[in-house]
Amino acid sequence: MNLSERLNEDMKQAMKSKDKFTLSTIRMVRSTIKYLEIDLKRTLDDNEVLDILSREIKQRKDALQEFESAGRDELAASTKAEIEIIMKYLPEQLSEEEIKVIVQQTIQETGASSKSEMGKVMSALMPKVKGRADGKLVNQAVLQFLQ
Repeated sequence: MNLSERLNEDMKQAMKSKDKFTLSTIRMVRSTIKYLEIDLKRTLDDNEVLDILSREIKQRKDALQEFESAGRDELAASTKAEIEIIMKYLPEQLSEEEIKVIVQQTIQETGASSKSEMGKVMSALMPKVKGRADGKLVNQAVLQFLQ
């Protein structure tokens, strides 16, 4: 079962169990997927759906920071819940140690030795951790090793 099918099944389950919050969150994600499918005039594969899910989580994390800094606890709580729901559809996230090991391997593979070669490392690294690690964590790890 691909990600789109899982989202559809979970949406149906949320309807049956009358879980309005989960239902609305899945509908928002499915809406984003549908808009892109309409633009591209084709169905999306799992990698493209993973990109969308990652983007949705990133948007919600940014909003969460804003809500917390503004003292909007009720919005922060609902945003955290949305993140948890969407995270169920992503592959298991890598730990910081696993990210560091992958970063070190990629730096050795690319032969990078300075910050000026960070783009080369990131372009080789991101496909390896796609959907499994936050881009900010990966970026920080690369900076740490290239200093």
